[in-house]
Amino acid sequence: MGYLVGAGPGAADLITVRGARLLGIANIVFHDALVDPAMLELCPQAIKEPVGKRCGKLSSAQHFINKRLIDAAQKHQIIVRLKGGDPMMFGRADEEIEVLKKHQIEVEVVPGITAALAGAAAIQQSLTLRGVSRSVAFVTLAQGTDKLNSTDTQAQSIQNPQADTLVYYMGRKDAANIAKQLIENSPNHTIGTPVHILEAVSTQNERHWYSTLGELAIGKANNWFDSTSPALIMIGEALREEQQVINQTAAQTSNQELSLQSPCAKFDDGLQNSLILTDSRRSA
Repeated sequence: MGYLVGAGPGAADLITVRGARLLGIANIVFHDALVDPAMLELCPQAIKEPVGKRCGKLSSAQHFINKRLIDAAQKHQIIVRLKGGDPMMFGRADEEIEVLKKHQIEVEVVPGITAALAGAAAIQQSLTLRGVSRSVAFVTLAQGTDKLNSTDTQAQSIQNPQADTLVYYMGRKDAANIAKQLIENSPNHTIGTPVHILEAVSTQNERHWYSTLGELAIGKANNWFDSTSPALIMIGEALREEQQVINQTAAQTSNQELSLQSPCAKFDDGLQNSLILTDSRRSA
């Protein structure tokens, strides 16, 4: 029996209960490069095989991983393929499921917390916001290189979806270009659109960079990035910091009140009070 298990965003204790239970009874565990070593302590009885993929580093080819899964299924009763985040999010799960089923090996997928949701939890801001953001897109610019040469990879253009909030996985090297193209082509994003970058989310090495799309476009984050840590780039008005939202609301309210004032103006208290906006608009 084969199990594709989501390891979650990083911290060992964010794996699901079912995922942890399966690690505890697995005969062999094939794990991604970014899986926390502490998580592998949950399977002391199992053979542990690293099969991770890291951009720019020596990595396991997908066809080789597939073959090892098939070979292991003929020797072991319980096989766990431990994948970072959620198995079904940018993880080539479909290829591994397909090859296992083709060899009549039963497969179960155990979901995990994907990095975008862990990132939203870390900054305590929703990816959507009533009246501001109604759509979210998860994007990756990473290209599979098993069948592509370097020229083909470089020829790939950045295609940004039309969503209110955008979350880019594995976008560190393209961060400035992402910002430039959004400013030029997206009706939902401007130079003042908030950007929140998180590295190593949910781990003890977690770091944050908060600024605007304009600052990202001119390379202000380039020297901030740590090339050894996974980065998540989150873009959209829903990510505007709480104090900025309060200040913006207060300014709008003040302008509305001033526009209503005149020498002969008479106010109805109920109407005047109704113009005062509270931060309750941030509720989901």
